[in-house]
Amino acid sequence: MNKTTIRSTVVVAILVAAAAFGWQWWQGQQSSLPADLALGNGRIEADQVDITTKYGGRIREVLAQEGDLVKPGQLLARMDTAELDAQLAQAEAQLAASEAAVKEAEAALVQRQSDLTLARQELERALPLVKSGSMAQRTADQRQSVRNTAEATVAAAVAQVRTREQSVKAARAAVKVIQTRIDDATLTAPVTGRVLYRLAQPGEVLAGGGKLLTLVNLADIYMEVFLPSAQAHRTAIGAEARIKVDVIDVAIPATVSFVSPESQFTPKQVETPSEREKLMFRVKVRIPHQLVLDHIDQVKTGVRGVAYIRLATATGATPSAWPQFLQQLPPGVTPNAAGSH
Repeated sequence: MNKTTIRSTVVVAILVAAAAFGWQWWQGQQSSLPADLALGNGRIEADQVDITTKYGGRIREVLAQEGDLVKPGQLLARMDTAELDAQLAQAEAQLAASEAAVKEAEAALVQRQSDLTLARQELERALPLVKSGSMAQRTADQRQSVRNTAEATVAAAVAQVRTREQSVKAARAAVKVIQTRIDDATLTAPVTGRVLYRLAQPGEVLAGGGKLLTLVNLADIYMEVFLPSAQAHRTAIGAEARIKVDVIDVAIPATVSFVSPESQFTPKQVETPSEREKLMFRVKVRIPHQLVLDHIDQVKTGVRGVAYIRLATATGATPSAWPQFLQQLPPGVTPNAAGSH
């Protein structure tokens, strides 16, 4: 047996021993809890949010540093908009010219309508005179032709006004597009979070979608654990939970926000009851948002601990009390308030 084979065998043996120890520890901890409580190991987690550019451009300034706590709407960075500002000025000038053209076309329409009114009046006066023989038919025909021409001219003027109005709408849309791009050059925080990475500096040129900052979303702090199928079946969304982390003495109140509909670590085909008992389901336990905000400066992700979850009991059964080591809550949080989160 060569050294590589021996080393691989030792590693496998260590992993098997570690898994066996972990399973025995979990069984020992679970057996000491009331039947309507379950536990699972995990760590405090939060989703990461990337602050990216919508359009390519040069960074003018970055106002956030790594470690900064930011709030929704807080200004984080600005992109250079000199070229867009020039385009906006040009588009606004085109809009002003289009609006002036509309007023000019409306004035021309008023004049053409006045000419039509006069042509109609002259034709109305001529018709009785033709019947009485006081005016030649030729003169009446000329006035009718003038009336028809005036009507066509008014129709053309109306169409001209509508065309100019459409030009105004197009010019306004162009202004809005450019203004939107300028607004998008101002990058703000979408969530309450802490700056994890600052990935770009002022003066750098980024393509569209380029990353400037990465935030840890502190608006949603949770722990993910895995429960066997028998316990996952009794875990309801909104169920009360408490988290005990390694670095503090108090128990953190929480609620179950997610139970996976699919098992994890599952063989493709499960044939025996003993194998089915080993199926594990992912469960997410969420810490109340207000509690996170009240202790925002102390929130750290990656801290390991254990989540204890209250399982559903038979109808009419009284839920068991939390163990003594889970009854001490953070300052200002009462048991009733903890249960209501």
